[in-house]
Amino acid sequence: MQTRVIRLSAIALHLVLILGACLMALPFVWMVLSALKDLSQVFIVPPKWIPDPFIWTNFKTSLTALPFGRAYFNSFYINVIVVVMQLLTCSMAAYAFAKVRFPLREPLFILFLATMMVPGQVTIIPLYLMLKEFGWLDSHLSIIVPASMLNAFGVFLLRQFFKGIPKEMEEAAIVDGAHRWTIYWRIMLPLIKPALSALGIFTFLGMWNSFFYPLIFLNSPDKFTVPMMLNLYRGMYATDWTLMMAGASIALIPVLIVYIIGQRYIIEGVTLSGIKG
Repeated sequence: MQTRVIRLSAIALHLVLILGACLMALPFVWMVLSALKDLSQVFIVPPKWIPDPFIWTNFKTSLTALPFGRAYFNSFYINVIVVVMQLLTCSMAAYAFAKVRFPLREPLFILFLATMMVPGQVTIIPLYLMLKEFGWLDSHLSIIVPASMLNAFGVFLLRQFFKGIPKEMEEAAIVDGAHRWTIYWRIMLPLIKPALSALGIFTFLGMWNSFFYPLIFLNSPDKFTVPMMLNLYRGMYATDWTLMMAGASIALIPVLIVYIIGQRYIIEGVTLSGIKG
């Protein structure tokens, strides 16, 4: 009897999860199907899900109507630089907060975490003025440099992993004559690969979808990222929704690939960070 109740509970739970997954997938399905429609079919009431006919040329037109190739290149290289820099800066700060003893370490860490409660919109004006003084406006440096700075969430995530590493390993390395940098680079970093992978994936997804900062700091179309390029489909008097949906579907491919490949690392990294330290 108890086994039967457990099975029924498991079935009910899976049904709820399947229903939730279907509901969350609906916007994605609607986007892809809208990309295959004629513009006159997008806002038909009642909505018409299946395109009639399927207009596959919308995808080709969306790529050729605007310089999407350049936008893809800009997004890719900006993302790669930001991911590498964030992994480096966050891991160094996390190692210091977890393993290096210095005055006011804990209060400084709490103060650092408190920055997570400050929205980016609050600091956008002083940041804009600083970048203007540096001459970085309408330059990719205005996107790369601020995004490469320390990330409070990333530091917290990696710190939890560092705190879970036995201190005996560090003490043994010190006895063998290893310096602090050697311990960090050759011993500690290889042990936190799941957390580094999770943070790298989070950073990539966040930067790929970033629209606010490029909108503020970039003006030249040849410097636009993918979200900015998609925004150009919005005209003053009309919006070509089919081409926008086609471009958004294509822009989503790298995100899906990264998520599918790194899903295991995301789950492992977040789960282990919650039980260590």
